[in-house]
Amino acid sequence: MSAEAPTPSPPTPSTAAASTPRVAVVTGGSRGIGRATTVRLAAEGHAVVVGYAGNRDLAEAAVADITAAGGRALAVRADVADEEQVAALFGTAAEEFGGVDVVVHAAGRMYLAPIAELDLAELDALHRTNVRGTFAVAREAARTLRRGGAFVGFSSSVVGLAFPSYGAYSASKGAVEALTLVLARELRGRDVTANTVAPGPTATDLFLDGKDEAAVAALAAQPPLERLGTPEDIARVVAFLASPAGHWVNGQVVRANGGII
Repeated sequence: MSAEAPTPSPPTPSTAAASTPRVAVVTGGSRGIGRATTVRLAAEGHAVVVGYAGNRDLAEAAVADITAAGGRALAVRADVADEEQVAALFGTAAEEFGGVDVVVHAAGRMYLAPIAELDLAELDALHRTNVRGTFAVAREAARTLRRGGAFVGFSSSVVGLAFPSYGAYSASKGAVEALTLVLARELRGRDVTANTVAPGPTATDLFLDGKDEAAVAALAAQPPLERLGTPEDIARVVAFLASPAGHWVNGQVVRANGGII
C-alpha cells in the first residue's frame, strides 16, 4: 500500500514575488504621510516612484533622502485625476524599474466648510482629486499590479467622527471606502490585495493648517494614547499592508487612529 501524499501547503506567490526587488508607486509622495511612506518602503527594499502634483523641489528632496540612504527612487509629476498622466506615471515605473508591485494612493485635497455655506466649485475640485483621482489610480493599479502586489488607498477617520465642516471631505473619503472591497473582489485570482488606511488626527501640514493650539490640543487628547499620530505611524501601517506579511488582509478599511473611535 503506497503512502498517502502529504497535503500541499497553500500557494504563496506573494512570497515568491518578494524574492525579486519590489517596486512601489506612491502618489502624494512628496510630503506628509506620502513622504513618510516613500521613505519606509524604500528602507524595506522597494524602488519607489514618488508621484507629486506640483512641488518638484519637495519631490526631489524625497528622492534625495532615499538615494542617500542607498535606495532607488525617482520623482514623476502627475495629476491623479488625469488618466493620461496616471498612465504615464505607471509607465515610467515599469520602464525604469521593470513593473509595479505596490500602489499607495496618498494624494488628496481638503476643503472645509459647513454644508450650508459650501462652495460647489470647491466641492468639484475636492472630488476631482479625492474621488476621480482615486478611481483613476485604482484603475491603473488593477491593470498593472504584478502577482503578490497591493493597492493601498487613503480615507480618513473623520468619516466616522463626523466633525462639523468636514462634510465635503468626509463624503469624498466615504467614496474611497466604498471602492475598497469592490476592488478587492474584482481582483480575484490575481493575488493582489486592496485595502484603505483611514488615519485619525495626524501631525501633517494638511491637518495643522488653520487650527489653533487649543484645537490641536483637544484633538490630540481624544485618543486613549493621548497624542496626535505621526506620518511615520501611518507609514508603518501602509508598509505592513504592502508587504507579504500583510497579504492576508484584503478588502479592509484600517482605522489607524490610536483608538479615537
